[in-house]
Amino acid sequence: MTEPIPVTRNVDFGVAKLMPDVDREHAWLLTVDGAPQSYVDLDAPEHLEFEYAQRLGHVLDTLAEPGSPLDVLHLGGGGLTLPRYLAAARPGSRQDVVEADRALLELVVRHLPLPDGAGITLHTADARAWLEAAPAGSADVLVADVFGGSRVPAHLTSLGYAREAERVLRDDGIYLANLADAAPFAFLRSQLATFAAVFEELVLIAEPAVLRGRRFGNAILVAAHHPVDVPALARRTAADAFPARVEHGPGVKHFIADARPVGDEDAVPSPEPPDGAFGIG
Repeated sequence: MTEPIPVTRNVDFGVAKLMPDVDREHAWLLTVDGAPQSYVDLDAPEHLEFEYAQRLGHVLDTLAEPGSPLDVLHLGGGGLTLPRYLAAARPGSRQDVVEADRALLELVVRHLPLPDGAGITLHTADARAWLEAAPAGSADVLVADVFGGSRVPAHLTSLGYAREAERVLRDDGIYLANLADAAPFAFLRSQLATFAAVFEELVLIAEPAVLRGRRFGNAILVAAHHPVDVPALARRTAADAFPARVEHGPGVKHFIADARPVGDEDAVPSPEPPDGAFGIG
């Protein structure tokens, strides 16, 4: 057998690289312009390597009876890690993935093919435009993991965007977003304020060091119109190799403080990560 070799391609929005993991035979790391985007193990799609992906997985695992299918809309594709995870954990789920970078999707599907019958439909489109055209009440879950390079695009951070997300979700649906920020958390606080203006329940999941302002890092936003199973999330995140803290209710309100919802006219991308925050090697 030949050893897998790295693959580098110019894609629509940068330079993508697929690098094999020497410790897992059919596992690959996807980066775009040096920033880690996805980790995929073709032999074990239920394996979530990145900490933020593990936390998203914890939320997805607590939404319904284990194994029951869901209708899921993913904004942002990358290596299709979470769609693969859900296809394995919840067979029969119907999943739509919206990715603006056509060349990136083609690279991923060619080198990391989806399993037959996965129920995953791929769309090349701008996430906001696709969301605005999507039918109302058509998704159980909306997962937003969209980064232009290492930043969340501005048009996916506003009150208008949050209202579109809420429209597309069913009454018992749930919104999940992967965000990144550091103290003084102007971006993260504004995102919580924005989604608090649309959804009744908010949960924030992040490492204590990030929430204490000691370093730049990922935070998971959970929004819904119904109570989230916070005790189950707290147990799962506490058992991770890098435990996270789950904030809700008064803790989220305290974190938001005096932050205000963001209008389309005021929207800005998430902050640029400091050098080395997410880089490889």
